[in-house]
Amino acid sequence: MQRGKFITFEGSEGCGKSTQIHRLVEALRERGLDPVLTREPGGTVIGEKIRHLLQYDSEAARLTAESELLLFAASRAQLVRELILPALEAGRWVVADRFLDSTTIYQGVGRGLDPEAVRRINAFAVGPARPDLTILLDLDAATGHARAVRASGAKEDRMEAQPLAFFEAVRHGYLALAEAEPDRIAVIDASTGIAEIAAAITALLESRFPGYVT
Repeated sequence: MQRGKFITFEGSEGCGKSTQIHRLVEALRERGLDPVLTREPGGTVIGEKIRHLLQYDSEAARLTAESELLLFAASRAQLVRELILPALEAGRWVVADRFLDSTTIYQGVGRGLDPEAVRRINAFAVGPARPDLTILLDLDAATGHARAVRASGAKEDRMEAQPLAFFEAVRHGYLALAEAEPDRIAVIDASTGIAEIAAAITALLESRFPGYVT
């Protein structure tokens, strides 16, 4: 059986990932595919518990950057082995809201942790699960942060509560990573309308995976 495709979405808060991910999943279903939708941190029972701890638990305010990195890696390691690899081996497409690049950028760039340590921990966590394509939705930090705050209302999570300078560093980190890995990471302007972004994603998939319609 042919291995499925692994598509990941990246970008800072407020870039519109959730909207575009759900549109893509529906488009894949309409094309006769049966995609698996997942998210990070989370995607498994264990991962969702880690997600709650990282985002909303009051005790998480005491987390060091190193502990945060390892918790993200733990969630990812579970997700890869419990869900992602079995789905890919069964020939299914997997669409993930964030993956290893989030740790590379948020913890490696945003938190200033040693890039080589982050790379090694990421590699251990993901094993052979590497994205076939990563879609980076790029939006200026101020606009994205404002959108995220509006969407969350009074329940701002730990990441959304970071200062604007943090998100500016994250955006520049993502763009530098995309420049370093152009064969895997495709940058799409997220400042346009929802339909325009979706059309750009569709065109991208058709160019990267010719004949993917079943």
